Amino acid sequence: MHDHHCLPGAPVIATGLGKTFGKRTLWHDLTFRIEPGQMIALTGPSGSGKSTLLNIIGLLDHATAGTLECGPDDLTAMNPRHARLFRKRTLGYLFQDYALIDNADIEQNLDVAMHGTANRQDRRDRISRALDRVGLKGREHDPVYQLSGGEQQRVALARLIVKRPGVILADEPTGALDHDNADMVIRTLRDMAENGGVVIIATHSDQVSNACDDTIQL
Repeated sequence: MHDHHCLPGAPVIATGLGKTFGKRTLWHDLTFRIEPGQMIALTGPSGSGKSTLLNIIGLLDHATAGTLECGPDDLTAMNPRHARLFRKRTLGYLFQDYALIDNADIEQNLDVAMHGTANRQDRRDRISRALDRVGLKGREHDPVYQLSGGEQQRVALARLIVKRPGVILADEPTGALDHDNADMVIRTLRDMAENGGVVIIATHSDQVSNACDDTIQL
């Protein structure tokens, strides 16, 4: 049994989305709908705005035109407090900056992601299963600053597994990984989609895009 029960997913719907920087237009009139259970690749050349689109969906940046919705929530009109809650409850990030707490151990990093949900024993069980899944079994008390880059990425992946977000945003998640580790990341993200998550992956990798249900070409 997989331990990836995402919070009930809602579709992510973009209508006429646009982004400009000064006189430069990254894209305009971008329209798509991603349903819970789908894993979608964002593709396009460097500079086409893949990371920017992830940041807009992740409420870390703003569109300059159009609307973006997730279920009943209009992400383009959220106040800062609502945006913080939405990030905390619904969103999961797998970005190139893993945003781990360097001076804490692996267990503490994963515990923070659960925001006090469940009781302590349940949280420990979830952490143990997640670390087993990413090949770090028994290493709960290793300090993060001692881990290699690849190990830190696995901790970031385990953090997603324990958080169980409804919308998962991944930016080049296999970029620095060999084929086998990339396959583990893809399988884990696929499990999260199959358990009702919306998974959106910015990628240059054919290995990733071939594993996705569909592609949004920027």
